[in-house]
Amino acid sequence: MTELGIVAVGKLRDGYAKNAVSDYAKRLSRYCAFQIAEVRDFPDDQNSTAREAALILPKIKGICVPLCVEGEQLTSEALAEFLRRHAVEGGSRVTFVIGGSLGLDEKIKSAGRLRLSLSKMTFPHQLARVLLTEQLYRAFKIISGENYHK
Repeated sequence: MTELGIVAVGKLRDGYAKNAVSDYAKRLSRYCAFQIAEVRDFPDDQNSTAREAALILPKIKGICVPLCVEGEQLTSEALAEFLRRHAVEGGSRVTFVIGGSLGLDEKIKSAGRLRLSLSKMTFPHQLARVLLTEQLYRAFKIISGENYHK
């Protein structure tokens, strides 16, 4: 079975985000083994992203896809194609990484097969996790040839 994961800095605190991510994770379980790992966030200082990276790196399995502002913006169909090639047909695990308030350390970014940007806009960490899980679910609906509202 295809394996997908998200490694995220910090915990989901707001009920709406927890509920949305939980709902999409449940939906995703029909298509893949899906896991979310949370790592501790550190106070914003010059070393926080390096300390977070030290916790993130051991949790990355398979292909790393860091989310970062300078990343590539994909359509839902292009994300589905990436997952189809690398996870579904390629048999690899794909791990998406969401950084903390200062972003991701260069070690994480350089480990990425694809650097992904959800938008040119900045989103709160919690909303980014909701958007990503929704897009992963949408991608599997596309891969499966199933309808999903546009």
